[in-house]
Amino acid sequence: MSHLPLRSSRRRLPKAGLMQQARARLQAGGMIAYSTESCFGLGCLPEDARAIRRVLAVKARPNHKGLIVIAADVSQIRHLVKPLSPAQWAELAGYWPGPYTFLLPASHKVPPALRGRHAQLAVRITAHGEAAALCRALGTALVSTSANRAGQRSLKTARACRQAFGERVLTLPGRIGKRRKPSTIIDFASGRVLR
Repeated sequence: MSHLPLRSSRRRLPKAGLMQQARARLQAGGMIAYSTESCFGLGCLPEDARAIRRVLAVKARPNHKGLIVIAADVSQIRHLVKPLSPAQWAELAGYWPGPYTFLLPASHKVPPALRGRHAQLAVRITAHGEAAALCRALGTALVSTSANRAGQRSLKTARACRQAFGERVLTLPGRIGKRRKPSTIIDFASGRVLR
């Protein structure tokens, strides 16, 4: 597995008032749309099973597939995965932040809807400046699945998200990164590349 650096976009955050709205929406079990490496992401709090079911319903995504969680740093995901050794965390640090999503053993705190039919959770420390800054400002990791209905093209702008989701989703302004493809997904235990 080779590590390729990903250039971060500028770390801009929405205005304070909008950040307060985003925090309130998430804490109430709601959803937000926000810019990521290759498209806008649709997200919620990763521990909120009700909100995760809403994300799946909006996307018309099958429940068994599971969803990705992004974070600004490892401290935001440690409680979501089973304990790893220092050597394992060091190996992951060689890829993060970056466009690599790893399947790691899920902790008991992960709602079944988040991991789908899997015993693992898909996690990524994002190198997208705006998404990382959002996670830092909110103080939490976020569910991150492409903002679209299953089988349709991923949405690339805030305007497209507002048109698609309306008031059901709080859409934050932002610019997507320069990646054309979604993140690489790797099974950490076997090293197998799944996407």
